[in-house]
Amino acid sequence: MTNFFTGLMRLKRGPWEMLATILIGLGVFMLMQPFVLWAYTYSFITTLVGTVMFIIVSHFKD
Repeated sequence: MTNFFTGLMRLKRGPWEMLATILIGLGVFMLMQPFVLWAYTYSFITTLVGTVMFIIVSHFKD
């Protein structure tokens, strides 16, 4: 766990890609659930932020 946070602080690609992937998955989950309206409302922006973040982070060093 500390390696994950250290990688985030040093701008390593692996931990940031994992975080972006989690955001994309969270956005898709928020889009598909039928119970909470606010989650459905913010699902597109969450997925979009995760996707843009993944594109930017893919240019970080290993």
